[in-house]
Amino acid sequence: MPKWTRRNFLKTGIAASAGVTSLLPETVGMMRAQNASAPTAGQPASTASPRQRALLDFGWRFHLGNADDPSQDFDFGRDREFQKTGDFFKPSRPDFDDSDWRAIDLPHDWAVELPFHEDPWLTGHGSKPLGRTYPATSIGWYRRVFDIPASDLGKRLSIEFDGVFRDSLAALNGNFLGRNMSGYAPFAYDITDDANYGGKNVLVVRVDATEFEGWWYEGAGIYRHVWLVKTNSVHIPQWGTFVTSEVRGSAATVAISTEVSNAQDHRAECQVVSTVLDADGKVVTTVRSAMGSIPGWRRREIKQKAQVSNPRLWSIETPHMYRLVTTLEADGTTVDRYETPFGIRTIRFDPDKGFFLNGKSVKVKGTCNHQDHAGVGIALPDRLQYYRIAKLKEMSSNGLRTSHNAPTPELMDACDRLGMLVMDETRMFSSSPEGLSQLSRLVRRDRNHPSVILWSTGNEEPEQGTERGARVCASMKRLIKRLDPTRPITQAMSGGWGKGISAVVDVQGFNYHANQEYNYMIDDFHREFPTKPCIGSEDGSTVSTRGIYSNDKVKGYVWSYDLSIRDHWPTPAEGWWPTYDDRAFLSGAFVWTGFDYRGEPTPYGWPCISSQFGIMDTCGFPKDNFYYFKSWWGDKPVLHLFPHWNWPGKEGQEIDVWCYSNIEKVELLFNGKSLGAQTMQRDSHVDWKVKYTPGVIEARGYQGGQHVLTARRETTGAPAKIVLQPDRQRIAADGEDVSVIAVSVVDSNGCVVPVADNLITFQIAGNGKIIGVGNGDPSSHEADKASERRAFNGLCVAIVQSNKQAGEINIRATSPELEPATVTIQCEEVALRPAVA
Repeated sequence: MPKWTRRNFLKTGIAASAGVTSLLPETVGMMRAQNASAPTAGQPASTASPRQRALLDFGWRFHLGNADDPSQDFDFGRDREFQKTGDFFKPSRPDFDDSDWRAIDLPHDWAVELPFHEDPWLTGHGSKPLGRTYPATSIGWYRRVFDIPASDLGKRLSIEFDGVFRDSLAALNGNFLGRNMSGYAPFAYDITDDANYGGKNVLVVRVDATEFEGWWYEGAGIYRHVWLVKTNSVHIPQWGTFVTSEVRGSAATVAISTEVSNAQDHRAECQVVSTVLDADGKVVTTVRSAMGSIPGWRRREIKQKAQVSNPRLWSIETPHMYRLVTTLEADGTTVDRYETPFGIRTIRFDPDKGFFLNGKSVKVKGTCNHQDHAGVGIALPDRLQYYRIAKLKEMSSNGLRTSHNAPTPELMDACDRLGMLVMDETRMFSSSPEGLSQLSRLVRRDRNHPSVILWSTGNEEPEQGTERGARVCASMKRLIKRLDPTRPITQAMSGGWGKGISAVVDVQGFNYHANQEYNYMIDDFHREFPTKPCIGSEDGSTVSTRGIYSNDKVKGYVWSYDLSIRDHWPTPAEGWWPTYDDRAFLSGAFVWTGFDYRGEPTPYGWPCISSQFGIMDTCGFPKDNFYYFKSWWGDKPVLHLFPHWNWPGKEGQEIDVWCYSNIEKVELLFNGKSLGAQTMQRDSHVDWKVKYTPGVIEARGYQGGQHVLTARRETTGAPAKIVLQPDRQRIAADGEDVSVIAVSVVDSNGCVVPVADNLITFQIAGNGKIIGVGNGDPSSHEADKASERRAFNGLCVAIVQSNKQAGEINIRATSPELEPATVTIQCEEVALRPAVA
């Protein structure tokens, strides 16, 4: 077995937060039925719905606390009775003066705002001062004051948190709501009893980021959405619908399970009406349940079946979505209306032929990803989730592993809408009440997403090859199968193949199991366990720096050639992908990683503060390897030539010139002279050695003897001007939408100068703001929250967000001695989604 994996190499000394205390929803009782449970993914079907779900992201106040000094932590923990009713937090008092607290909107990551700090303990976590030795920057307080009208008395009210990193305590009007230890699992609190009807309500959340859960950058704060939900006493609870489908011929049977909660003292007579709509909003079918009686403070599950003729199947190429609108009637009145997006499709893992989607063989060509992005840390606006998935699709990727935690709901929505297969992973491998609670919240929230094809119970767990590990995994599997019997489970295993957990999972996951030294183990496993489907849950870990072509330990840069740089686990793309491509029984694999991410700098430490595993950098700018995968994962012609051709001081020295392509033959020309043509072997590349002189290198691709594509690299002039290229020039004026502005430094001919590092300053006017900047430099210590950024190898980025007023955002970029550039983003009026004032 391999001696090293990415995890055990980098996680040394990291303490995960396994000792958590959280109540399962069923143990709380119906009087506080939603306390410490996760939020429903459903939305009300229309504005006329009795259910109200309003965004609680705007208008917060924020202040750092102190983990060691109560006097700097608003007296938290000092001389007071724990959970004292009405006075749990000092900032909960209605007369508390928060004028010196900073005004913010959610999502928010305060860690990304902190300066970088050289500390070996922090290196894996992105070198931000968080943890027990940094008490003054590891506690964050959030405060929100809002009204609840008197007319809400008699309704059920809850506050849903999509994700807070990490250990959070919440109080409303001084009354303790609960504690959530997980930095990834969603949770919610029933506030019906604690609300101040007809007056002001003060919500306070204390977030403690002194402990980590992983060994990478995890951020800090309320970094996902928060919602205020109001329902009738008789209602569909969070995650209360589950839709599955069985396709036979030209018809599909849709099975619908609906939970109904009766949170009142008397019995209710209920009926469920389920309507399926297509993507155009047309009614496909409607079914009505029989009348059912539900005692007070009880729940009941109602099951229905509906027939859909000639269903449009969800697939990678055509991700068609349906909507289930569930109308709940109680005692003759409509009391709830709830919407569930879903897809109709079939999945199957075959031990000999791999993965099948809708009966068609599909090789999973996936990436693993953490959740941070340049400029914003872990607090991504929804649009950035779609931006990232679209970038992955651009290189012909069709799969994503949510390593190593429950993802944000909007990422799952993006995978559904854009057509991306998902391996959905829980953070805590545990059969403890907390571990099963986190797992339950993940599965119940995500089980209606057609993109999800696998549940993962963990990653490289220490007990993966033991009987004890098998027992834990079996308990987790029982829970998953009870909540969702339609999908298989796996685990990302770095060892112990054929032992322990291998006997429990439905699909064997291999981490770093495919390279020349260990290939035989995959084949031997298949021979020994011929009925077990297999997938590469994680592989590759190729390290490279965008635009760099020689290793530089001082600066922390790694060359972009697909070659191992030292004897450790990373495997070049050409060293692992052919293994999966050649074997039909392997369902595919997930490469580590699609994007660079903060923390885990490899192979160098400080000044590096980011990983370099990504096929793209932290901004989403492609590295050269991007085009290897685009060549061999996609079906469109690709011709990518590198490196750049700016090498002053290297005249007469040989430069390695590579070309990624899927075209039959590639010819290289240097300053118009042919250096010969080479045949492109599958899953490979072609290369030449060229003595440098300024000029032009040109690759010509030939298919069937015909010249079909050309790629050029030429020696550029000096930096002359700035070019701005937004990913979208029209965005919604909703206070949430963003445009990603790519910045290029070009010469007088408009060619990107591949070594430019000019400092770019941004000025913005109109109806928006800059929420973050970045450049993909893994060793840059510049601030993400700033109005300037230095170009890295000719490129940087600014992320611009609208406010709620229609109009224009004008962005101007300047730099000394460069011609400036301007771009205008149109902010279009839209119907705002409901939000708490």
